[in-house]
Amino acid sequence: MKNPLDQYPRPPFQIVDGEPDPTPDHGEDTYVGRGRLDGRKVLLTGGNSGIGRAAAIAMAREGADVAFTFHSDQAGADGTLEQIERAGRTGRAIKLDASDEQECYDAVAETVAAIGGLDTLVMVAGYQNNVDDILELETGQIEKTFATNVFSLFWLSKAALAHIPAGGTIITTSSIQAEKPSPDKLDYAGTKAAIVNFTKGLAQQLAPKGIRVNSVAPGPFWTNLQPDAGDDEQLREFGAQTPYGRPGQPAEIASTYVYLASDDASYTTGATILVAGGSI
Repeated sequence: MKNPLDQYPRPPFQIVDGEPDPTPDHGEDTYVGRGRLDGRKVLLTGGNSGIGRAAAIAMAREGADVAFTFHSDQAGADGTLEQIERAGRTGRAIKLDASDEQECYDAVAETVAAIGGLDTLVMVAGYQNNVDDILELETGQIEKTFATNVFSLFWLSKAALAHIPAGGTIITTSSIQAEKPSPDKLDYAGTKAAIVNFTKGLAQQLAPKGIRVNSVAPGPFWTNLQPDAGDDEQLREFGAQTPYGRPGQPAEIASTYVYLASDDASYTTGATILVAGGSI
């Protein structure tokens, strides 16, 4: 039994040479699989770092073959692939710009060819760039944020549904920002609210086919993306405002994706699970 208050480091944090300190825990040394996804075929977006990497590692250790996408971080992708293969599963790293429709379709086709099928689609990848003033929020950024975070869900789901059988599942990634938007994240928070709505609607549409659709909504999580998401002072106290007094680590949310992909969640569809250290 672990006390969540002191299970992981608490602020103050820092960025050293562009990397978060302390190093995020993706479950490399902590996640233990129990065979909950034996034989599954997964496509996961954004698997090179952060929450996506933790979910990819967890699913592989639970018995799934995992193809995952990355945008540009080849070193991170190589690290995730190594973890999947160490778990004794088949993996594939696929470079993807999720804001490009054709690349989304191609990623699904490559997944099916590489791991021999597809029954679980997990969409974690997203784009965020904070802007304090709406007058400085350019149309190009709004379009990129919505294309990456929302349009890609439509494209990837359409392509994947040619392969996902009854019993399969689609998992999206929203955020606490969907209900509690920060003033400097207007476009990002808007996409996260749209994802919740998309999840509810698609869940109803696919229920007669026996395909479940759910979402995970993270609160503040300490990931490699944090250096790009706030200034030094914000990052120093990142997560301190939660009831636990610290941010989550990616390894702490990976099991939520595992649960939603597993048969344990057979009567769960259209749901959004908030994982936010007590934040409401």
